[in-house]
Amino acid sequence: MTEPNVKQTVPMLGVTNMEASLRFYVDGLGFEMINKWTPEGKIRWCWLQLGGAALMLQEFTKNRLPEVKLGHGVSINFQCKDSLAIYHQVTARGIRVKNPSVGNSMWVTSFTDPDGYAIHFHSPTDAPEETEFNPSSPESRHS
Repeated sequence: MTEPNVKQTVPMLGVTNMEASLRFYVDGLGFEMINKWTPEGKIRWCWLQLGGAALMLQEFTKNRLPEVKLGHGVSINFQCKDSLAIYHQVTARGIRVKNPSVGNSMWVTSFTDPDGYAIHFHSPTDAPEETEFNPSSPESRHS
C-alpha cells in the first residue's frame, strides 16, 4: 500500500486588514504564525497553525480589493476534541462570542472574523440538540 499523496487542505482567506486579522486569529483565537511573507517589512501573507489545523491569510493590495463582500457564504469548520475549551480560552482573551450550542450532535462555538468569514469549532457531545451552553450554570453539560 502506498502512502497518500495529499496530506492536508489549508484554506487561504483574502483579508482587507492584516493587522486586524492577526489580532483576531493570533491574539484572539490562539493561532500561531508559522510562516510569513513581508515585502517592504509588512506582513502580506502568513501561515497560521492551531493544533493540527492551519489557515493562510493574504492581504489584498489597495488596487486589487474585491468588488464583493468578503466572507459571504464562506464557513471554515474545525473539528476538535473540546470546542467548549476554545470558547473558554477565547473569552478569557476578551473576545465576545455568543454561547456555544449543540447542533448535529456537536457543541459548536462560532465566530465571525473581521472580514466576515464564519469560523466554527465543533466537538462531539451527547447533549440534546439545540442545548445552549450557559457558562454561569454549574450544571452546564460539558461532554
